[in-house]
Amino acid sequence: MQRTLRKSATNRSLSGVCGGIAEYFGLSSLGVRLLFLIMPGNVLVYIILANSMKEAPRYL
Repeated sequence: MQRTLRKSATNRSLSGVCGGIAEYFGLSSLGVRLLFLIMPGNVLVYIILANSMKEAPRYL
């Protein structure tokens, strides 16, 4: 089964981008968020990812 990069349905602060990246690579979401804070150009990258990543399926 092929994994796909999606926004996180459970680990969301703003739109779930960092949580989705953390789940995909098996990292801590806090670490991914810290990387977005210290990387230059982070706002533009985050906006692009927030608009292009698919939503994760939500189970009730």
